[in-house]
Amino acid sequence: MPADALLFSNSRPPGAAVPFAHAAEPLRAHLGDRTMWFAAWAGDDLDAYTRLVGDALMNVLGPVDVRGLHREPDPAATIRDADPDRETVFVGGGNTFRLRRRTGDNGVLAALRQRDDLRYAGASAGSNLACPTIMTTNDMPIVDPGGLDAVGRIPVQINPHYLDPDPRSTHRGETREERLHEFHQENAVAVVGLREGAWLLHHENTLTLDGYTARLFRRGHEPVELAAGTDVSWLLATPTS
Repeated sequence: MPADALLFSNSRPPGAAVPFAHAAEPLRAHLGDRTMWFAAWAGDDLDAYTRLVGDALMNVLGPVDVRGLHREPDPAATIRDADPDRETVFVGGGNTFRLRRRTGDNGVLAALRQRDDLRYAGASAGSNLACPTIMTTNDMPIVDPGGLDAVGRIPVQINPHYLDPDPRSTHRGETREERLHEFHQENAVAVVGLREGAWLLHHENTLTLDGYTARLFRRGHEPVELAAGTDVSWLLATPTS
């Protein structure tokens, strides 16, 4: 049975001064006393990003051992050799295409696919990487990602930072909902649009939305609003319906 996956829309919802302060309890339960390997490759300054996350988690959770995976001589081997009882991985946000390219090039993507016994947490781009593909990211393809397939820790797609249409906006491009309908013109897998502050927790045979609301998109169905605390475990059995 795959280990837990804790997947955030974002690290800091509106009004929160400290990253992850809105999710202290699920993070504490998810991490326990494990060493956390932080994958910063979606960002630019990897050391600064790792320090930022380490400091934020220290403020929220107290002492926590956060280590930059990019600092390891062989990051893929670090993942392959990780002890699931003592270590976990957190994949940070940033640009999803850059994250897919770098983790593909350094072997971490393949290693994460092999280690479904290792607890996984992600935010934004890191949550996209946990899906079957990265095709429901919001990011600009600033690099060739080397493929669109991802880790596949959950069998549904996530659209982080989901935004509802603003009737007062003068913007005439596609709304987020329209773009996800376009996705379903070509693909069958369900998409959970996570609004800021929301997360999905995959634990054993359950998948639960918490933190805030979300919007569920399925091909051939009208979008459905999901309240915080909703059990969406049925999506694990019927991801393409």
